[in-house]
Parts: sequence; structure tokens; C-alpha cells
Amino acid sequence: MSENTTEVLTGAAVLAAAVAFVVYAGQVAEFSGGSASYPLEASFRSLEGVGVGTDVRLAGVRVGQVTDVILNSETYRADTTVSVVQGIEIPDDSAIVISSEGLLGGNFVEIVPGGSPFFYESGDTIEDTQGAVSLISLLLKFVSGQSE
Repeated sequence: MSENTTEVLTGAAVLAAAVAFVVYAGQVAEFSGGSASYPLEASFRSLEGVGVGTDVRLAGVRVGQVTDVILNSETYRADTTVSVVQGIEIPDDSAIVISSEGLLGGNFVEIVPGGSPFFYESGDTIEDTQGAVSLISLLLKFVSGQSE
């Protein structure tokens, strides 16, 4: 009888650890609770290193993520949708740029806030964009001595 009790307690402990792990993983991945957010649109010349799920940051703090990327066949630009956490108000003269975490780090989307007293609403388009800068092309220009 004591073996059954030990097996049941061990099974319960393993099950509790599995549930705790799933809850923790959900919080880290921000799947649990599903905080409310609103979409903003932007169009980039180059979206190198950015895809769906990439962080959107404001002052270095994650405030959202990229939710959709499509190639506009008329303008040949990457039309992008980002979701921003509800409650974060973005001034309507803000810029959105592709930034790099460093030479070996990945890219992320950065919102550079403006000073307008008015804010973007859900579904608005951010007009002031700056695409990704290719570090390889910059290094090649530096090495070859091109100034343009």
C-alpha cells in the first residue's frame, strides 16, 4: 500500500511541475492572458532581419510585436503591421525604424516618439519610416573607399 501512495505522490509532483512549467512558458512567451493591443501600419523600403513576431520597442522597452508582413506588389515595399500594447500612446509625429542590437545581434522595430499632443489610433499608418541598413554594404563601402 505504501508503494501506491509513493507513486501517486510522485506522479502528482511531476504533474504539478509540468503545469508550472507550462504557465511559466506562457508568461514568458506572452501567450497567457493575451494583453489587449492595437494595430499600426508602416511601409518599409527594407525589412531585412525582421519578421512576424519581432519585438517592437519604445525607449528600449518591448511594447509590442510585428504581426504581419506583406510585399506590396505596386510599390515594392514591405507593408508591415505592428501591434502595440493598449495604454501605450504613440504621438502621431513619431517615426518607426529598423534597429540592430549590435554587430552580432538581431534586428528589432523601434518607435522613436515625436512631440505631438495627438496620438495614433488603431489602424493608423506611421508615415515616417526608416528601413534596415545592411552592415555588409556599409563595410564594403568603407573598405572600397566609396563616399556615396
